[in-house]
Amino acid sequence: MRLTWAQPEDLVGHELRQAAEDGRDPAPALRAWLAAGGHPAPERAGSSPTPAPPELRALATRLLDDLAQLPPHSPIDEPRSWPDITAACRTGPVPDADGPPTRPGPVGSRTDEPRSGPDTGRPERNPRPAGRSGGPDRAGQELLRPAAPGRLRPEQEPHPRTGPEAAPPTGPEAALRARLEAAWLGRAVGCLLGKPVEKLPLEGIRALARGAGNWPLNDWFSERGVPPELLAAYPWNRRSAPTSLAENIDGMPEDDDLNYPLLGLLLLQRHGKGFTTADVARLWLDELPAGRTFTAERIAYRNLLLGLEPPATATHHNPFREWIGALIRADVHGWTNPGDPAAAAAQAYRDAALTHTGNGVYAALFVAAATATAATGRSDVHTALRTGLAFVPPRSRLAEAVRFGIRAAGQETDFDLVVDRLHARYGHYHWVHAVPNTALIAAALTHADGDFTRSVCRAVSGGWDTDSNGATAGALAGLLTGSPDGIGHRWTAPLKNRLATSVPGFDGIGFDTLAHLTAQEAARS
Repeated sequence: MRLTWAQPEDLVGHELRQAAEDGRDPAPALRAWLAAGGHPAPERAGSSPTPAPPELRALATRLLDDLAQLPPHSPIDEPRSWPDITAACRTGPVPDADGPPTRPGPVGSRTDEPRSGPDTGRPERNPRPAGRSGGPDRAGQELLRPAAPGRLRPEQEPHPRTGPEAAPPTGPEAALRARLEAAWLGRAVGCLLGKPVEKLPLEGIRALARGAGNWPLNDWFSERGVPPELLAAYPWNRRSAPTSLAENIDGMPEDDDLNYPLLGLLLLQRHGKGFTTADVARLWLDELPAGRTFTAERIAYRNLLLGLEPPATATHHNPFREWIGALIRADVHGWTNPGDPAAAAAQAYRDAALTHTGNGVYAALFVAAATATAATGRSDVHTALRTGLAFVPPRSRLAEAVRFGIRAAGQETDFDLVVDRLHARYGHYHWVHAVPNTALIAAALTHADGDFTRSVCRAVSGGWDTDSNGATAGALAGLLTGSPDGIGHRWTAPLKNRLATSVPGFDGIGFDTLAHLTAQEAARS
């Protein structure tokens, strides 16, 4: 068995690439690695086909430590701490990063800074394990503290549409619940649409859709009518195809793009909006199977088991720290703070800090703030995106990419041309990196003008991390529709109001029930 996203000989290739993207100089480490017989990082897979010999694996570990010492990207352009991020964004009064909004009070009056030292933005070398900081180990205590009693499990919560005395709610509460159900459904639809073509190159996605008469993309992928030679040249995603093509969809299958919002909901149920990064870590150890984690999340999980504390969990031997994982966890923070993008961004920061830094964190802030704005029911997609961008350091690579994506979408009537421009400009990034994928999401939503079908189809048709991009675009566009009816029966019917997951207590849950549970957390102060 080859454990993916964890082997030093695979990580070092990704770290070399990340260093170059950061503007650090990886040339000496690259020369040493290639001279010893090392290989580049796998382009699509999570591991190389065969293990490295012991001496090469040892070199990879040493090089990961050496690369961690290279000076990081400009801390002015790409700040790391919450106070520095908010100062760079100039958003005015924002909630404290340690908990819910506190007004009045100075910006950044407290922070969720790591107990093990400041976040320099560099990968950590020889980080201290938990319990060795020389003082009270608050983070370690947080990890070991039992879960708060008295919270109902999801299956114990009252179903919003059942019961002998249940009456349909009316007013703002009902409207919010309808929007949240559309958001959950939209996230599932967009994810499912992208699953069969995940990891395929852009030309393969276009060829398969054209072969089925479905281009520009406007419906579920299908292999009906696709020439066999095309299917051989561009095979569907092996794990996803049996449950995500038009001919076999039967409910929403499990996917990390839905697992993490479920974990975010569970986090809020147990700890409320004042949760800490340590609460996120403990919840993962309690409820998230390690085999359901990938890239940065798997590295952070491993680091927790090694006894490391945040932020070392995000930096130690973690070349995926600016990939898309924190972004896909951000929706729930926007859903539960409608009209308060600052609070949503603060929550997203504390969540993301477990696994990500820099542009990986900024992507989560962007999505959380945009989602909180859309959740009011009074915003259009362009206002939501502008609000999200206000929470991203303006000189960062992610901000530049999002601005470019929005601008390109406004300049081209043909979305294929928008995608071509994005790939020409950002194609040097890994296909799971936050920078190109966030730019594509913003471009798709802008070009679609918030329309649900156009949003998810454009996000998926643009390639890169297709299921994650479809999920995030679908969640925001779903909110904007106002209700599940606005999404369209052809998208929602195959899901059968049923979500599969390995997150305990949620398997088989309906999207209407998820909306009810999410609305409860939105109402909590």
